[in-house]
Amino acid sequence: MSGRPEKRSLTLRGHRTSVSLEEEFWRAFREIASARGLAVNALAVEIDETREADVGLASAIRVFVLRHYRG
Repeated sequence: MSGRPEKRSLTLRGHRTSVSLEEEFWRAFREIASARGLAVNALAVEIDETREADVGLASAIRVFVLRHYRG
């Protein structure tokens, strides 16, 4: 477990963007998307639409994953 963020590309509403998350967050994010029957990009769109303007997408995804598992 390195804890070093890994940059991956996502497509949100037809626009490509890159997000840097630690591998553990990517893994959890994929698991949540799969459990909901969604593609990772679709779940990212949901998170993007609900985040506040001053919160970055990577931070919003991390908080989403944390809240999901804290349930």
